[in-house]
Amino acid sequence: MQDNATEVTAAGIARLAGVGRAAVSNWRRRHPDFPRPVGGTETSPSFALAEVEAWLREQGKLAEVPLRERVWQQLTGHPEGPAVALVHVGCVLLLVQERPTVWLDIDAGSDERLAARLPGALDQVISSRFGGASMNASVSVNASVPVNVAPPVHTPSGPQLLPSAPLLRGAAELAGELGARQTFEFLLSRYLDAHSRQYTPTPAELASLMAELAGPAATVLDPACGTGALLRAVDARPGQTLCAQDSAPDLVALTALRLALHTRATVRGAVGDTLRRDAYPELRADAVLCHPPFNERNWGHDELAYDARWEYGFPARTESELAWVQHALARLADGGTAVLLMPPAAASRRSGRRIRADLLRRGALRAVLALPAGAAPPYNLPLHLWVLRRPDRTPAAPEVLLVDTGGFAGEARGGPDWQAVRDAALDTWHAFAREGQLAERPGLARSVPVIELLDDDVDLAPARHLPPAAAADGVEQLAAVRENLAATLRLTTELTPVAATPAPPARWPLTTIGELARGGALMLRTGAMAGTVGTSALTPGGTHARVPVLTDHDVLSGSAPSGTLPESDEEAVLTEPGDVVVPVLGGGSVARVVDAATAGAALGRNLVLLRPDAAALDAWFLAGFLRGTANNRQASSYASTATRLDVRRLQLPRLPLDEQRRYGARFRALDEFEQALRQADRLGEQLLRGMYDGLTDGTVEPN
Repeated sequence: MQDNATEVTAAGIARLAGVGRAAVSNWRRRHPDFPRPVGGTETSPSFALAEVEAWLREQGKLAEVPLRERVWQQLTGHPEGPAVALVHVGCVLLLVQERPTVWLDIDAGSDERLAARLPGALDQVISSRFGGASMNASVSVNASVPVNVAPPVHTPSGPQLLPSAPLLRGAAELAGELGARQTFEFLLSRYLDAHSRQYTPTPAELASLMAELAGPAATVLDPACGTGALLRAVDARPGQTLCAQDSAPDLVALTALRLALHTRATVRGAVGDTLRRDAYPELRADAVLCHPPFNERNWGHDELAYDARWEYGFPARTESELAWVQHALARLADGGTAVLLMPPAAASRRSGRRIRADLLRRGALRAVLALPAGAAPPYNLPLHLWVLRRPDRTPAAPEVLLVDTGGFAGEARGGPDWQAVRDAALDTWHAFAREGQLAERPGLARSVPVIELLDDDVDLAPARHLPPAAAADGVEQLAAVRENLAATLRLTTELTPVAATPAPPARWPLTTIGELARGGALMLRTGAMAGTVGTSALTPGGTHARVPVLTDHDVLSGSAPSGTLPESDEEAVLTEPGDVVVPVLGGGSVARVVDAATAGAALGRNLVLLRPDAAALDAWFLAGFLRGTANNRQASSYASTATRLDVRRLQLPRLPLDEQRRYGARFRALDEFEQALRQADRLGEQLLRGMYDGLTDGTVEPN
């Protein structure tokens, strides 16, 4: 099977060549030898990857396709779809990791030989890691609890593997560079980003927090596993068991492979609707972690009226989340801990008040922690974490912990201050778990007597039960904000540009960014995929480090790096002082020069980095002319809902370096004025909000 069986869209071609989609459309119109479509639709055609690579190379637009890009394009163009291809890749990476010599022997030969010999080798590895290939294999997830669960991954046949042969060879080669686990994480993160509307991810920081709240556990269950983010966050070791279930077979397979590549713990996975067809009815886990689907009406209300799991009351049709809560409690061993991510409405809806009341009376609900908005999808809501324990023989605890970490919300789209959220949540929970109560921490946490919550509403929203933050600190902070605002306003007055000097229209000779890049006057790089989980970037020395990410929102707003990258070993583009960063979406005329404070951040999605040769180009001159309105207009293309900038088409005048620096100094002064205006706007908004809040809660006198 040849590589030309893999197809690539116009967007994929643009990614390979580092250009916008408009450039690809122009190539199709202007070059009669551009490859013809081989699939897709009239409005979204697809092309043979091998033909596209050859054409780009002949045109001098592509020196060589990076291995990771080749593997990704082969995966997305797989005839059975990327999900099936990713499962095939995961199986082979597991073989490469556990039996590398077997893979090397199978890899030596034709695609047909590989497809014929691979199933036998895969079957041995899959059987050893997932409990056998039989559909009715009896596996033990607990020493005394036998459970009949079909294996989560089934060995592909030879004919199924044959179209995947080039992809599998490429993935194994990439594993030689990155490692098998890192290769799978890279491809999985790319896949999830490309299909973001189909999945609801759990950010890595949130998953880690949930796992730590649950504590050490020999057996952990996730009954709505998705792609396995929660179980992956568990510090699993040999001898432990990780159990997963989901209604989507491809997600169960991906989760099982992800966990098998990540840990030596026993991995079990099951396919099925958890509430209707529980795969682990006899399991008693030490911990349950769950990010259930929210607001489901068709969760099985009519069929499950007499289910034994509804120990705390039969959930209403609109209370699917309380069904998941009771399922988690039913699968816990006595004294076990469950941590569930919940929508805030579940803490206060009247239809669920009786179940909430019984959870409190019997000591099952131990804590409700409110997260900042932006912690997880849907990002506009401040979601909650419920910490529950299966009651044992000890008396029910008389108090429940309520925590509100909403004050740690981030100012930009990068999400909350996870370190502050983590410290506050774990510190308060551990203190409460030791003592059974917690002294008031104004604005943050307190333990509330259960009897105090058992009113008509049984409202568990933390913000409604916490004392406000100390007033004195608020007044002092407002005074400091006012002083900073006054100083910033004085600075803006000093930085206001002098009156403009009129001049006739310039007639400079022009060049483009594309020409400068080809001539070596600057280097052009595109950003990686910005997501919602922790950053793992390759530093120049080859080691891994967690670094902040400069997003398009940060560039547009002039704020500090606030984003994160998918957790993979995809090499990030790290910024350096003097780089010029340009957003390609939105239609704005914006360019940012990287300073010492921003240097070292990874370049985020929808950004292009220009690194000028200081001997040929002044960075501030470059950034200033890129911001010209007419310049941006002629380099932009328009889709139905967005404007995209083709950075290579942006123009610059050809000027001597001394003249560039003269313009650059003026552009830099304008940038300082712009930053001062933005800071004044932020401080003014902060002062206004603080004054309104202080006057309305009585902590500020109306002098």
